[in-house]
Amino acid sequence: MTWLSPLTIGNVNPKVKSIVDACSLIEFSLVQVMKCEYAVRGEIVMRAQLLEQELITKPSSLPFEEIIYCNIGNPQSLGQVPITFFREASVVALCDNPSLLDKAETHALFSADAIARAWKIIDKIPGKATGAYSHSQGLQYCREEIAAAIARRDGYPAKAEDLYLTDGASVAVHMMMQLLISSEKDGIMCPIPQYPLYSASMTLHGGSLVPYYLNESAGWGLEVQELQQQIQKARGSGINVRALVVINPGNPTGQVLSEENQKKIIQFCKDERLLLLADEVYQENIYAEGKKFQSFKKVARSMGLGENDLSIVSFHSVSKGYYGECGRRGGYMEVTGVDKDVKEQIYKIASVNLCSNISGQILMSLVSNPPKAGDESYEDYVRERDGILASLARRAKLLAEGFNKLEGVSCNQAEGAMYLFPRLHLPERALKAAAAVSMAADTFYARRLLDATGIVVVPGSGFGQVPGTWHIRCTILPAEEKMPALITRLTSFHQRFMDEFRD
Repeated sequence: MTWLSPLTIGNVNPKVKSIVDACSLIEFSLVQVMKCEYAVRGEIVMRAQLLEQELITKPSSLPFEEIIYCNIGNPQSLGQVPITFFREASVVALCDNPSLLDKAETHALFSADAIARAWKIIDKIPGKATGAYSHSQGLQYCREEIAAAIARRDGYPAKAEDLYLTDGASVAVHMMMQLLISSEKDGIMCPIPQYPLYSASMTLHGGSLVPYYLNESAGWGLEVQELQQQIQKARGSGINVRALVVINPGNPTGQVLSEENQKKIIQFCKDERLLLLADEVYQENIYAEGKKFQSFKKVARSMGLGENDLSIVSFHSVSKGYYGECGRRGGYMEVTGVDKDVKEQIYKIASVNLCSNISGQILMSLVSNPPKAGDESYEDYVRERDGILASLARRAKLLAEGFNKLEGVSCNQAEGAMYLFPRLHLPERALKAAAAVSMAADTFYARRLLDATGIVVVPGSGFGQVPGTWHIRCTILPAEEKMPALITRLTSFHQRFMDEFRD
């Protein structure tokens, strides 16, 4: 049977095809925006910011001395130092200040390979200025560098024309939602729990979330039988299921998929004619022994599936990994297995935004092509990279052990990513107390935790969870030397909470 692409010019969102000006992409009412929930910056975080101000104006008014933000994957806000070669007194700094490249004293401050890389990049930027617009897909040089890196990673070809450089992966996700969703009858399959970018984006663009549940008892495994049940249920309700989102490594759950599992997911997408949206932003963050990251594109190619057999859009970002450059807003999506005329529509969406920021584009190309053996910066780069990843692995293990020692708490180990998603088995009296103040039970717990300790976590209800279960998401990012004190503070609070509401 001839394979048919799930994404054609005939089923692309007509709002994209009929774009006249930028206004047609931003006509969202206030009501629609208010329906779009984003838990990682929600009510708990807003209260934390108020308490932080109170600590400034009245330092001894609260039972803690600082707010510890464990709500979002924002490494440098919690003290992670930037990788020297990428940014701090290095390549991006030189690209932003090219006049430094001609100064003799620059060679005493910057490594030879950083200077050489900056010259190479500056020579490829139109006008030799990072303040100029680039091509709407991103600088050709940066896309070529990233394509070469993808090819090395996967062992299969990658093309610069398939890449769209964006202000972080979130912008790329929004672009694909604009392309896919034209009404509430268009549905996207998303994991539960899921990073709320996807549900928020679907709300903004007027589509329907088709949930599939990860199996907590199996280490947050993704089971194809669950996918089959949920797609049949959605189609039976009249939903046109367009795509499947997979987050690997998982957010908020931290699991790393096996190659065998990935093959089953790929076959499911091929059989059901679904676009596979692969969120792979945590691909460097692997901690569990025996686990490794493999891109969905690599696995698909290893199965003998080419661009005429499967449509895949994969997302990556400079915000995570060992570099944690969230504020630089660098990212990309690689679009394969879709028709040329569809790519023209994606380019149209990219053109509305003119281009992503140039520093982010440069940083994405550097992250994809770090110093190599023999370069002057190589040893320092490897030391910094390996030190950060090893510390993250230790923090993940330490925090999971801390959660599992708490009464009524169970927590899977983080195999990858930056988070733990422990389950709270709360007393009935606590559930009733939460209901009495119109709060979800996990929000009630997170609020009490914040007020007592200054620790900021995200209620699991902001990510979705099996009805009747309660969770919190906690990052593993607080500085390693602060982990013992954080766990002690958490343990003390939890014991008091359980004693207060014990049945």
